[in-house]
Amino acid sequence: MYGEIIPRTEPERQYYFMEKCKEKVAELSRELGRPLTASPITFGCQMNARDSEKLAGILETIGYQLVEGEDADFVIYNTCTVRENANLRVYGRLGVLGGIKKKHPHMLIALCGCMMQENEVVEKLKKSYRFVDLIFGTHNIYKFAELIYQRLTSGKMVIDVWKDTSKIVEDLPVERKYPFKSGVNIMFGCNNFCSYCIVPYVRGRERSREPKDIIREIEKLVADGVVEVMLLGQNVNSYGKNLEQPLTFAQLLQEVEKIEGLERIRFMTSHPKDLSDELIDVMAHSKKICKHMHLPLQSGSSRLLKIMNRHYNKEQYLTLVEKLRAAIPDISLTTDIIVGFPGETEEDFEETMDVVRKVRYDSAFTFIYSKRTGTPAAKMDNQVPETIVKQRFDRLLKEVQEISREESARLTGQTQPVLVEEVNDHDASLVTGRLSNNLLVHFPGSPDLIGKIVNVYLAECKGFYYMGDMR
Repeated sequence: MYGEIIPRTEPERQYYFMEKCKEKVAELSRELGRPLTASPITFGCQMNARDSEKLAGILETIGYQLVEGEDADFVIYNTCTVRENANLRVYGRLGVLGGIKKKHPHMLIALCGCMMQENEVVEKLKKSYRFVDLIFGTHNIYKFAELIYQRLTSGKMVIDVWKDTSKIVEDLPVERKYPFKSGVNIMFGCNNFCSYCIVPYVRGRERSREPKDIIREIEKLVADGVVEVMLLGQNVNSYGKNLEQPLTFAQLLQEVEKIEGLERIRFMTSHPKDLSDELIDVMAHSKKICKHMHLPLQSGSSRLLKIMNRHYNKEQYLTLVEKLRAAIPDISLTTDIIVGFPGETEEDFEETMDVVRKVRYDSAFTFIYSKRTGTPAAKMDNQVPETIVKQRFDRLLKEVQEISREESARLTGQTQPVLVEEVNDHDASLVTGRLSNNLLVHFPGSPDLIGKIVNVYLAECKGFYYMGDMR
């Protein structure tokens, strides 16, 4: 295809194309008389953010300088499609990019991520956005350099979207956003098929990485200065089920904890139906796992949970919370809640409010149900009128915020370890860090503290963050 022998195995094949791209990028850079810039722009979840770090690593390897925003020679939208209005945002921004590209014909525009896994989206791009250069999905991020090379040599739009894959490619370059913390994918895909969710259709079925590859990646990260990792998966609690030698998520955590130099371990997301007593016990006895659990509720109504295909009911969820609080009394619980799911009655909504009052979440991501084409829920009757949904959403948000303020303040007067993340946006004399429970803390400090874990006295809670002093 390219006139020379191409390595057959990954990642050797991709490194081959990185070298070929590097030559092309250097040639174009000489023509323009300046370095070329690139900007991966992320929509959506932590999984997308980690994918964008991989894209950034490949771009830097082939000679691009990374910048922020859309004023770049190569703009890559890593898209989310959980809600349909996310698609509309991308189309709107694409229209603006098209105008910019007319003035700068050398500019490249790429689209990847979950939105590209939808056939109708790709067809619309082919028909109405022909200035887009590169389209690929969630399963072949690792082929980025190869696809760029195809575009640079052919001069034509390149489309490479896979319906599914069982392949996991290791050891490709990554450009991390933070030098001291990093996300680490432990699995890809989802088998749950909740009736409102498009993720299994665009991310594919569950496939777990080998534990040795995960451990090796984290060891390399720690050697490079990382003190905190976030283990990522659509449902981390089902990790390891498809491995030749099955390993539970709790067992993986125990192996990760053994890594010297690693200070903190986080993970998301946990599905309540797969949260085991073994995992709770491992968290309770761990010195490194952060005392925070994101446990999506979605609804407090057992009737709606069944229609949502969540495989747990209200009572089972509350029992899980009781187990977590008994084993880890200082645990911080956060959640996701949907308001206005098809057929939701006032009684159903009150069941959700009851769970919120009983659990007393530290924070909650609250969403108005958005009909998602391609999911079973989109075809359901009894879509709830918008006015009723808005009223319920406002009531829920008020309740959640009041409880969150009260729960967040419970550490006032304590001294807690804080991972310093950045200089404060509004006051350069302050730095901002994060507690084990994920709350932010602002306190006087200098930039040399960034990436370090220091003890901070939590003097005053301001609702959703603390003001403190280093001790």
